[in-house]
Amino acid sequence: MPVKLAVFDLAGTTVADDNAVAAAFQKAFEIYGYRVAEEDIKPLMGYKKPVAIQIMLEKMGVEPDEDLAGDIHREFEIVMIDHYEYSPEVKAMPGAEDVMLQLKERGIKIALNTGFSKVIADTILSRLQWIEKGIADDFIASDEVEEGRPQPFMIQTLMQRAGIDDPKEVIKIGDTEVDVNEGINAGCVMVVAVTTGAFTRSQLEPYAPDYIIDNLSELPALIYDRD
Repeated sequence: MPVKLAVFDLAGTTVADDNAVAAAFQKAFEIYGYRVAEEDIKPLMGYKKPVAIQIMLEKMGVEPDEDLAGDIHREFEIVMIDHYEYSPEVKAMPGAEDVMLQLKERGIKIALNTGFSKVIADTILSRLQWIEKGIADDFIASDEVEEGRPQPFMIQTLMQRAGIDDPKEVIKIGDTEVDVNEGINAGCVMVVAVTTGAFTRSQLEPYAPDYIIDNLSELPALIYDRD
């Protein structure tokens, strides 16, 4: 069965991150008097961000507080929007645009998903102009569905919008544990992890993606060999 839809993550997979997400988390927490270490943030990459913030607060022994988590998330959004609008570091990952265009030439639709909120995703896509340039066909953010990763709802919504019923026609590509588990939970025919983001190869291996690659340029051959 041929692949009809490829779902790519954004930061760390198709968009150069420059560690901006972890730095924004740290800054947002510090505003409310909490210091968090980068090594504690990285395992939460890819999650819906308010959920990641709540997990971090609970880890620090802070009683569940939706208002506090919401306040921290708002500060996080402010920092990330500023970064994605103005930072010269914001660019496509090496090979990302070429790979997406190669797949489109083979008749594969390209979709993007993210643990960010829609306002941040909109900012990234506006900066890179991937929809306008025809590099990507669709995108979705974690706050547009009931639950974000590792639940499969974002992928399922993208499938529905692309007119695809069978997850065996879909592949998922991402750089975190929850990217991998999202693809598995959605029943994707292939789940590919990349080492360009938050997780190293050894950190990704326990989650059993079908493939782990070091550069997106390795992806087309995996798909074509399968076809």
